[in-house]
Parts: sequence; structure tokens; C-alpha cells
Amino acid sequence: MSGLPDDAFQKILQNNIVSNHWLSNLVLPEMAQRKDGVVIIVSSIGGIKGSAVLGAYCVSKAADMQLARNLAVEWGKQNIRVNCIAPGLVKTDFARALWDNPKLLAHTEATTPLGRIGDPDDIGGIAVFLASRAGAFVTGQTIVADGGVTITG
Repeated sequence: MSGLPDDAFQKILQNNIVSNHWLSNLVLPEMAQRKDGVVIIVSSIGGIKGSAVLGAYCVSKAADMQLARNLAVEWGKQNIRVNCIAPGLVKTDFARALWDNPKLLAHTEATTPLGRIGDPDDIGGIAVFLASRAGAFVTGQTIVADGGVTITG
């Protein structure tokens, strides 16, 4: 993060934290009126790991996790649950540079306990669980979905 201009850091924070705060504030009052609702914030394993390359991104993703915890405490009495999903590398357009390179992909697959990168459906299934009755007693949590990357050090 050293050497990162303030305006670039502000842009990362704006895109990854403030936007989640704004969107939550748009929907939470109506959820409170209904006494029911679910907010799911997509964070990243970057929020629980340090990085010499993506430090500002990682800081913003850690803040997303704390935002979910705080909102869960604030809105829980209204039967609103707030959680995060923290994916590892998933085959999306956003992460294309990390999986489209055969050498990088092979390294990632070799060092991931499940031996593969994530598929969008892997993350979607967690969102379905969190939004459904099956996840009705889960709030303020971050579910890590990374194929085991964070357990291997």
C-alpha cells in the first residue's frame, strides 16, 4: 500500500465498502418494516490474508466483513440477517487475469487442497443457503469459499 495515491485508495474504499453501506441503507428500512430480510455482502479471502500486491483491496474486503457484523448487530432485532461470502479465486471475468494464464492456473490448482478454482455456482449456492430458511440462524458471519486455500498457510 505504500506509494498508493490517496485518490486510488479512496476509489477502492468507495467501490468496496461505501457502496455496500449505501445499498444496505437503501434496502434495510423496508426490510425492517417487514421484520424480515437478508443482506449478503461479497467480500474476499483477501480480507483475512495480507498481501504485498493488493493491500488496499484486502483492507477494503476486511472492512466489508466488519460492516456485515455491525449491520447484523444493528438490524438483528428486526429479523434482518447480514453475512459475507469470502471467495477465493473464482472463474469470473473479474478474475480472468488470474485464471486465464495456464501457468498461474496450474500453480493455483496445485496449491489448493481441492485442486481447482471456484466456479460461480460454488458461490451462488452459499448465497442461496444464506438467503433461505436453512440459513435463518446465521448472521454476522463470513463464509469462506476458497477450496481450502486459507487453511494451508
